[in-house]
Amino acid sequence: MDAEGIVTLAMDEWKAGIDAHDPDRVAAVFTQDAVFQGLRPYGVGRAVVSAYYDSQPSGMTVSYRVLESRTLAADAVIGYVRATFEFVDQDSLDLNVGVALTRVGDEWLVAQYQASRV
Repeated sequence: MDAEGIVTLAMDEWKAGIDAHDPDRVAAVFTQDAVFQGLRPYGVGRAVVSAYYDSQPSGMTVSYRVLESRTLAADAVIGYVRATFEFVDQDSLDLNVGVALTRVGDEWLVAQYQASRV
């Protein structure tokens, strides 16, 4: 699988967890020690990721598209994504998201995630 396919595979599961408002499903896409920077100060680990998405409003969904992806090594891929978060009662929010993924066994997991406003 190429870099874009790997990023898409992980981000599709990230999206599915967000759309279902299942923060543990979202967190499962990340490594145990992932560095996570949403729109609040950064944190480390799946518990931080789960808490972040648990705090998001019910009904929030996301769509995304991969803008760039690169293979850095046999077990390391990076991606740059444009994500649009939709809400029930507020305007949508566009974010740029950078991810670094690493192979853990047979899975590709997000080891670093950084979001910024467009």
